[in-house]
Amino acid sequence: MSKATKEKKQILFALSECVPFIKSGGLADVGGALPIALNRKRSLNVSVIMPQYSAIPHTLLKKMEHVCSFDVFVGWRKKYCGINKLKHRGITFYFVDNQDYFFNDYLYGYGDYEAERFAFFNIAVLEALPHIGLNPDIIHCHDWQTGMIPALLNIKYASSSPWDNIKTVFTIHNLRYQGIFASYLALDYFGLDRHFVDSGLIGHDNALNFLKAALTYADKITTVSPSYSKEIMTRWMGEGLDYKLAERQGDVIGILNGIDENLNNPEIDSDIPANFSANDLSGKAKCRKALRKEAGLPEKNNIPVIGMVGRLTAQKGLDLIAHVLDDILKLDLQLVVLGTGDDKYSDMFREYSLKHPDKLSAFITFDSALAKRIYAGSDMFLMPSLFEPCGLAQMISLKFGTLPIVRETGGLKDTVFSYENSTGLENGFTFTNYNAHDMLFSIELAVNTYKTQKAAWKKMQITGMNTDFSWKVSATHYTSIYLGMN
Repeated sequence: MSKATKEKKQILFALSECVPFIKSGGLADVGGALPIALNRKRSLNVSVIMPQYSAIPHTLLKKMEHVCSFDVFVGWRKKYCGINKLKHRGITFYFVDNQDYFFNDYLYGYGDYEAERFAFFNIAVLEALPHIGLNPDIIHCHDWQTGMIPALLNIKYASSSPWDNIKTVFTIHNLRYQGIFASYLALDYFGLDRHFVDSGLIGHDNALNFLKAALTYADKITTVSPSYSKEIMTRWMGEGLDYKLAERQGDVIGILNGIDENLNNPEIDSDIPANFSANDLSGKAKCRKALRKEAGLPEKNNIPVIGMVGRLTAQKGLDLIAHVLDDILKLDLQLVVLGTGDDKYSDMFREYSLKHPDKLSAFITFDSALAKRIYAGSDMFLMPSLFEPCGLAQMISLKFGTLPIVRETGGLKDTVFSYENSTGLENGFTFTNYNAHDMLFSIELAVNTYKTQKAAWKKMQITGMNTDFSWKVSATHYTSIYLGMN
């Protein structure tokens, strides 16, 4: 290791999924992009460790280099652990290999087996360090699947080298998912007696709780937006752990996630019918026309298209839409929906697309290229979430000159500023209460503004497109946290 590398603070990201290797949600995007942005900082050297799932594309699996293998004990179970590595975009990725646990056609499951899989991964991350010659200053853990790493580091490893000086940061991507399992598994998988659960150190409501363990033992706790960091300290949004977060509030910091602005740039995007920019929006009309054609919607002058892209679940505010969908479709607008999720919402959009073929088109599937065409071809983007830790879709829509209509929660509140506020930052339309008619009023206001206030609309488009949502902003905040930990 060079002198320059030694002088840098060594950061190890531990997470359960990461682009480009495997993805089920936004966590993977963070794992793929944030380390790259951090590594550009002269004071940091970042690497990543994650499970080696068999579902990782073969083209990437075959590029991996074997580093070492050793045994890991999950309670009384003696398990093989292989460590492989691959260099990608300047980052060294380490992969924890065990076919008993990760040779599946899925990322996440249920029950005791899920607890065992990630118990193995948490233990393996710590046991791997001396074998691979890695001595991180900080392990940055993400979501419940890595929540026991800070706990184990403090309870079992803190007095031994090379673990004795390691600090931990834990990022909550979604507090709703906590890794809750039967209390006896603390002893069975980690060798930790019942006291650790009963005292609340690694338990909540008489159950082993991986995320609660991280809230107890991590040195710093971050969330993926400033507003979400405050919301989860309330009973309404705290998912039962608001008391613990309030107790740790001095160590809880909200940092907004970023997006890859190269992948979300209408000026160069090859997935959209016509390119455009904040300086020349003319291509957006061509994208709208092409989207209408693809969606089977008639061409209509001065009628806006509203796009929706994402999971069709209650968390995304679909129950609000269900409550007033008839009223929405009475307005002068067209709606294009892309996503998969709960059957009742999928069926609702299918049914309404048949009843109102000139007003609503529904694609009940996942298609990343079509998503880009919807972002580019829509005039507005509807995202009335019940809660939204960060949200990426509203940031992407803004980069494509598509004005969001959102509820003021989490990252939506931090990124979308209402037309009604007249602050100079306006880039969309917002409502506060989780109420279907408040949402409907915001949609009506957006449609009326689109039709009658062309100059104001264009100004909001340009404001959104010129906003810096890159990862370098987030990286600066995380760097400050790392360098402040001794």
